[in-house]
Amino acid sequence: MELTPFLIFALAVGLFMAWNIGANDVANAMGTSVGSGALTLKQAILVAAVFEFLGAVLVGAHVTETIKGEIISPGFFADDPMAFMTGMAAALLGAAIWLLVATALGLPVSTTHSIVGAVVGFGLVSVGWRDISWDTLGPIVVSWVVSPLCGGLLAFLMFTFVRRRIILAEDPYGATVRWSPYLVALVGFTLGLSILYKGLRNLNLDFPFHVAGPMCLAIGAALGLAMRAWLVRRPRPTGYSVGAVERLFAGLQVVTACYVAFAHGANDVANAIGPIAAIVQTARDGVLAAEATVPIGILVLGGVGIVVGLATWGYKVIDTVGHKITSMTPTRGFSAEFGAATTVLLASRLGLPISTTHTLIGAVIGVGFARGMAALNLRVIRHIVYSWVITIPAAALVTVVSWYALRAVFG
Repeated sequence: MELTPFLIFALAVGLFMAWNIGANDVANAMGTSVGSGALTLKQAILVAAVFEFLGAVLVGAHVTETIKGEIISPGFFADDPMAFMTGMAAALLGAAIWLLVATALGLPVSTTHSIVGAVVGFGLVSVGWRDISWDTLGPIVVSWVVSPLCGGLLAFLMFTFVRRRIILAEDPYGATVRWSPYLVALVGFTLGLSILYKGLRNLNLDFPFHVAGPMCLAIGAALGLAMRAWLVRRPRPTGYSVGAVERLFAGLQVVTACYVAFAHGANDVANAIGPIAAIVQTARDGVLAAEATVPIGILVLGGVGIVVGLATWGYKVIDTVGHKITSMTPTRGFSAEFGAATTVLLASRLGLPISTTHTLIGAVIGVGFARGMAALNLRVIRHIVYSWVITIPAAALVTVVSWYALRAVFG
């Protein structure tokens, strides 16, 4: 396959998109860990570098839809593959530029929604508004409400339990010995279900619940018993304080952060760089397919791009998620990440529309709300909600401009 100027440009746009995903989406996932002090910024970058890269390259999706969300039928471009490739490049560029703007403002937005908005813009200038499947946008609008509410509710309940039963207990150490094994078991059970029941596509892990459930119960029970044995055998520390409770939960939060990074790399990176795979496959074969194979080189490109994006510019969104919405501690960060992970697991199995970004932000808000409205920065929350609402039209508008620019340059 000849490496034409257009293909070189498309690969560069793909790398730019991956960089923006790292700066916004991955930074959003790492924000609670950095804000709580469970991880330093350098440690969060290292965790994301290792687990995002492994998730993307080792178990990332190797087959993706050529047009995200079936907003436009690929059949419209059967006789004009170049129009399709130009549109995909314009959509990637439009989504990436919107993510760039959002990151500059420190606003955590959904990468998937950005891509969907970009494809809508591509559809408007290529096939017209009548041939866009507008029904696919309905679930996205619903997710603006469902995602943060579900994540916020679970995080609120978890932090309320931890706060009342452990942090405010007369004997915090005794309460820790009593309750933390159950929490460890619950984390093990939930994360196990996320892998064995929700399934990682490339590992073909998608067991039915009657198989995955008992397996994950056993995993959770084993981890809980191990935690209890470790706590019981330790000599009772003198002057055990809330700070010691927070240090214990910092370890749990690091575990959930590693899982979130790995799952994000496995499930989301290939979808975000899928348009590049579609462009490469179309250029190579000369025909348009409904699905595109994602070569390992493109997965590596995505993995490297997101790590560099987090390392170079992710601090803006990390600061918003970790500090500006509400003050964060390990118990609060653990509650938020657990609430978000559990919500994504349940919603994916129930077929509910969900956004991981919106779910995590809702969980952070839920943790703050558990301490009262005064603990929340309502001005920052309002700006974040506004950014969610304008993501689709903003990405669509930038894509329209990019489409005309690319058509003028490449024909």
